[in-house]
Amino acid sequence: MVRSEEAEVPLAGGNVSDAVVRVGATVRKPATAATPAVEAFLDHLAAAGFTGAPRTRGRDAQGRHVLEYVPGPMADTLPPMTPGELHRVGALIRSLHDAAASFTPPPGAAWSVAIPPDRADLVCHHDLAPWNLVRGQDRWVFIDFDGAGPGSRLWDLGYAAHGFVPLGPGGDPGRDAERLCALAEGYGLDRDQRAGLAARTAEHVRGMFDLLMEGARTGRQPWARLHAQGHADHWGPAADYIDAHRAAFTAALLA
Repeated sequence: MVRSEEAEVPLAGGNVSDAVVRVGATVRKPATAATPAVEAFLDHLAAAGFTGAPRTRGRDAQGRHVLEYVPGPMADTLPPMTPGELHRVGALIRSLHDAAASFTPPPGAAWSVAIPPDRADLVCHHDLAPWNLVRGQDRWVFIDFDGAGPGSRLWDLGYAAHGFVPLGPGGDPGRDAERLCALAEGYGLDRDQRAGLAARTAEHVRGMFDLLMEGARTGRQPWARLHAQGHADHWGPAADYIDAHRAAFTAALLA
């Protein structure tokens, strides 16, 4: 059990996790039914040598999940990434997936995957986005693995493409295609994967819109709150934009 008498500093920016605080060199967040599986996954990533995820440090006296605090700015507070930086993100995601491929979930593992994936090939992050990437001086680290669970490489990478390229209403399809290619090249997609990336991106973004709409209809949280804050006003048009230019994106990826 982790003990600390240092002051708790609330951390802002999350849309889903409640009461997340920093205590010294750690982050504390409420444990959920998925936390044991997430802890096992993070331990596996560390043992596999993957440095792009925070280390899990057990639980504190309040039963909260304790994780390594990674210093650095969040990617969504910085200017849009250059093609070289998109290439680096693609390579980081590839390293994450390669490390995850050898993970065997513990018996009875419970996950908290918000949007049903296309496939269940390996455990994925499911929210690879600028708001979850710490760009530290020494390491780039994806945080917030609370929604990790079974998925596929393209499902995870497609969601990342939406946020990092970014892909959304008002975009320039030609420029966006070039940036999408930089991400794909960093990941090292083969030809079949390149042919399917735009479709998986559109499906995952549409799934996020549908989740928000379902939350508004049923009151399910935090999706109802996020819908009330206007998030669906982005995700719906973003899905429409990707669908409208999916053929052009695929052609660029295969060129």
